[in-house]
Amino acid sequence: QVQLVESGGGLVQAGGSLRLSCAASGRTGSSYGMGWFRQAPGKERQFVAAISWRGDRIYYADSVKGRFTISRDNAKNTVYLQMNSLKPEDTAVYYCSAERNGDCTGYGCYAAPSRYAYWGQGTQVTVSS
Repeated sequence: QVQLVESGGGLVQAGGSLRLSCAASGRTGSSYGMGWFRQAPGKERQFVAAISWRGDRIYYADSVKGRFTISRDNAKNTVYLQMNSLKPEDTAVYYCSAERNGDCTGYGCYAAPSRYAYWGQGTQVTVSS
């Protein structure tokens, strides 16, 4: 089993920035694609961003494109989400996840929660207006 632990969430005013980190146990989390998802109360879990293990494929939801940047450091078994120009609608619990099979090749696969096997506990991001 892979354990994922998110950190870096908090309260920030609109227009501010936060940097989320996700630490994975061992090297498994860095061997496959990693994704960030978010979920607000009463809403479905929403895809935010994903990155392949090599870093050669990166995908973003339209709602965060140009504002968020996903990156990973496989040597540290860590994936990051730099969030800039935050908006109140970004308020949610953010979850880090590790790809189930390591076989995703496109947006539709990377954006599907069902293609991920391991999930962190989540970190709360609250953006005030």
